[in-house]
Amino acid sequence: MSTDKRRAVVLLSGGLDSTTVLAIARDEGFETYALSFRYGQRHTEELDAAKKVARELGATEHVIADINLAVFGGSALTDESLDVPHHANADELDEEIPITYVPARNTVFLSFALAWAETLGSSDVFIGVNAMDYSGYPDCRPVYIEAYERMANLATKAGVEGTQKLKIHTPLIDLTKAQTIERGLSLGVDYGWTHSCYDPVDGRACETCDSCLLRSRGFAELGLADPSFTSAKA
Repeated sequence: MSTDKRRAVVLLSGGLDSTTVLAIARDEGFETYALSFRYGQRHTEELDAAKKVARELGATEHVIADINLAVFGGSALTDESLDVPHHANADELDEEIPITYVPARNTVFLSFALAWAETLGSSDVFIGVNAMDYSGYPDCRPVYIEAYERMANLATKAGVEGTQKLKIHTPLIDLTKAQTIERGLSLGVDYGWTHSCYDPVDGRACETCDSCLLRSRGFAELGLADPSFTSAKA
């Protein structure tokens, strides 16, 4: 399919934030190429969600890359010997970097996105990092994104030859979860497509992990129920 649109690689986990970002990239006129990862995570529900989201939001192509960060361990998301934390409510979350942090995950993901962008002739990568309502991961901060972008423009043949000047788009970085949800809803996102849970039970969101609590609070601030929760559908 020929198109005059600029191409963009969009990192797509299947969760709330990355789904919103895919919708934003589409709304900004990009031809979108969605990139997800089977990285050794404990469950595949988010990848099932990513497939649906990519289809519903009209991604030109959706690639699921196979890597295995579980060989290193160090995170409750990749090591089943480590328990995913659960809390009664979002107010219990503290400012320490939680055990659900996957070492260097965004650096790895962005490197794959950079490689695909270069082969596509694209200078644009979208990622759903957020420095407001998030779990404190160091690779979600603006200073990290800025540093990675500088490095990326030194790292590729296209960058050295001047045919690519990579821009990492972070449209959610200063938004609260509620603001992110509002933005997605305005673009026609159905958050029932998405899955953000760190520790699903029989394929359903647990409703008590950090990720579930943060997104639930965002919906609650808008007077809405989280459509991914069983309790919201009852």
